[in-house]
Amino acid sequence: MKKRIAILGSTGSIGIQALDIVRNHPEMFEVEVLTAQNNFELLITQAIEFHPNAVVIGNKEWYTSVANALQLYPVKVYAGENALAQVVEMETIDLVLSALVGYAGLKPTLSAIMAGKQIALANKESLVVAGDLVMEAAFQNRVLVLPVDSEHSAIFQCLAGEVPGSVEKIFLTASGGPFRGKTRDDLAGVSKEAALKHPNWKMGNKVTIDSATMMNKGLEVIEARWLFGLNPRQIDVIIHPQSIIHSIVQFVDGSMKAQMGLPDMRLPILYAMGFPGRVASQLPRFSFTDYPQLSFEQPDNKVFRNLRLAYDALEKGGNMACILNAANEAAVCAFLSDRVGFLAMPEVIEHCMETIHFIEKPTYEDYLQTHLESLAKAEEFIDRINNRNALK
Repeated sequence: MKKRIAILGSTGSIGIQALDIVRNHPEMFEVEVLTAQNNFELLITQAIEFHPNAVVIGNKEWYTSVANALQLYPVKVYAGENALAQVVEMETIDLVLSALVGYAGLKPTLSAIMAGKQIALANKESLVVAGDLVMEAAFQNRVLVLPVDSEHSAIFQCLAGEVPGSVEKIFLTASGGPFRGKTRDDLAGVSKEAALKHPNWKMGNKVTIDSATMMNKGLEVIEARWLFGLNPRQIDVIIHPQSIIHSIVQFVDGSMKAQMGLPDMRLPILYAMGFPGRVASQLPRFSFTDYPQLSFEQPDNKVFRNLRLAYDALEKGGNMACILNAANEAAVCAFLSDRVGFLAMPEVIEHCMETIHFIEKPTYEDYLQTHLESLAKAEEFIDRINNRNALK
């Protein structure tokens, strides 16, 4: 039988590529739900092509436009944050692909888990913000969380068939982004256009900026802690500019496994969608002759401070990673709107981590309050930076 899929964030980079997989494998996958926050025009186009049972437009302002466009199609139309969290509970859904960006993915991801749905998780922030709640809910409801990030998918694949407790360490590989090898002086005046030119991967703007600052790798470190039950000392980051080895597992006997492939997000998406089997595809194949040399180097935590801040948040625990994530969301938004410079982003994050109330054992409500407080504190500090720069 076809696997019926709900794609949360279908108009984003991951969602679009997931639909490309559905398009190429109609005998295996069927779209049950599509959601978007603001891109209602693309959501309408997708709904007309794939005929889902339901669509959700997060921004209620666009509800009428979507409803009118789809009134002649057998597609239910909903709007708003609550509808997003409720639609994933539909009995007709077999797999929820959570591809929302940022904190917004937490509530619907938890709702899907509580409803017993298998999760393909591309929204790393759900685990960054509240990994304890998400993984506990998954355990209680016997839900398998399948990672879609290429690095975590690689670790997941390397662990297949291995005995629990056999992992000594994992290495998450990073391309180094567009500014690998640069100094702080080099980065002082870089533009958002330069930061958005990733050398290997095609991703959304938020993830691409996070890659340029190394925050994306920091968030992945925190995500790996929860997905694989590791402590911070068991998670290392290594720069691998070619992005061919997606991550590595080192076992207690000293042996290592690496998962390799071309830098194409459709590979981990397809693996998660087809799990537990592998789906034959026509995706491009890797050739060793095209990559005669694979290189590795240590990340520069002094230049790219966000990676160190992520480790600090992980070691502190509690709501600290939630603070880090919210402050980063605000900082990236400010950078993309030309309100702060590239090097100011870690300043914003560190300020929030130092000033916002720490909660050792937060509840869901604590995480929500921390997120809102961190956004407000970050915006306040961003305004202070702008005022400081204006006086120079």
